[in-house]
Amino acid sequence: MIKRKTISLILIGFTVFSILSITSCTKDNEEILQVTTDAFNNGSSDRNMLVVISDLHLGSNLAYSEINKNLKPLEELLNKIRTSTNVKELVIAGDMLDEWFVPASIDTYNGGSQSDFVQQVAETNKGVIDAFNSIIQEGKIIVTYVPGNHDLTITEENVELILPGINQARENVLGIGAYSPTSHPEIVIEHGHRYNFFCAPDPFSNQDIAPGTILPPGYFYTRIAAECIAQGNAFGTGQIDAITENESGDISQNLLYNYGKLWEYVVRKFPLNEALDDKIIKTNINGFVGNYSVQDLIPTQTLPGSYIDVNLYKGIQDKWDERQELCHITVDIPVAHAIVNADSHLETDNLAQTQYFFNRNSVENSSKRIVVFGHNHRAKITPSRNLNGQETIYANSGTWIDHQPPTSGPGETFIVITPANEISSKTYVKLYNFIDEVINQMDEDSIEL
Repeated sequence: MIKRKTISLILIGFTVFSILSITSCTKDNEEILQVTTDAFNNGSSDRNMLVVISDLHLGSNLAYSEINKNLKPLEELLNKIRTSTNVKELVIAGDMLDEWFVPASIDTYNGGSQSDFVQQVAETNKGVIDAFNSIIQEGKIIVTYVPGNHDLTITEENVELILPGINQARENVLGIGAYSPTSHPEIVIEHGHRYNFFCAPDPFSNQDIAPGTILPPGYFYTRIAAECIAQGNAFGTGQIDAITENESGDISQNLLYNYGKLWEYVVRKFPLNEALDDKIIKTNINGFVGNYSVQDLIPTQTLPGSYIDVNLYKGIQDKWDERQELCHITVDIPVAHAIVNADSHLETDNLAQTQYFFNRNSVENSSKRIVVFGHNHRAKITPSRNLNGQETIYANSGTWIDHQPPTSGPGETFIVITPANEISSKTYVKLYNFIDEVINQMDEDSIEL
């Protein structure tokens, strides 16, 4: 039996939320919870509302899946959306399916293929998948899926296999995408993982070991964390010999040192019963076929101050610029900054605004006035202004996982965008949660476009 613990575990792929606190996601840091029955009603006959949900983390086995008890509420919410006469689009902003949150000792595909895995996810979460398919098949509401990091390698064909007819917002790189509704190009929705050193696609590392792989190190981190929970171990009791900075002053070695400190944190935070060099991590996914140890991931050195080396992701610190170009990142994120901030949930929110509202390098990006991300599991609405002085709104759609620590804010959240119509000249962005069969409005903001 898999033991469950209340922890927010890098459900984004790397960030440990339990060590950080955040202010309330409402204005003036005051909690605003307003029960409403009109979340999907714009007060008119227009079908123009846009709903965004993300980070569902549907797994293939409820013994360790991140969502179990919240499946029924999610199904109920989807049925409410389906019957709305005002909702025009429903966007799933990444991490709909979860290939990552699987204990390290378990074969993710159970000896099968990715299509077998996806079909098992559909069967395990049948009520939710059926609810999505009902919306798609009725054809009144456009349903769009944007990839996240936990479903990074799942192909367009395999998503179509269980959700036939769904719209998929994908770029020319597997695992990333951004979506702007045709009638509202000033809005953009993406998951947010492309900006994270541990979560962005990585087709450069490990090609000699796993040809064609794009899995970043956050994948292995999440497998280790899931195994720690499965073993019921106490968090923060792991032991590891710490590396020291290379005395040569080499820039690449300094970057690898910082990368190694993150892995030291992982080992200490999520201890396993096995030795660090035991080959307990089963792969058989995205080019990987062997079993690996935690030690394979940790940068090591023979003597203090000596050369630092690593088995998996060798040279990853030198390939960040190429990964940024691959992921179409138009405002450069310095590699040292990217590594050091890989475990910061605030970095997702900050980079959403940097890459869109404060972007001088991309006409397309800088034209966006409303940006919605998922990824860090912390639902919020943040008003600001762009470089042109125009009002903008950044929103995060939060998560539907079962165990959301109090410091991370409530789960079961979603965003509703209501464009201007004959009733109002403003476009409204509202944040809700759905707790105990009640929809609560948590926050809102509006701008004139």
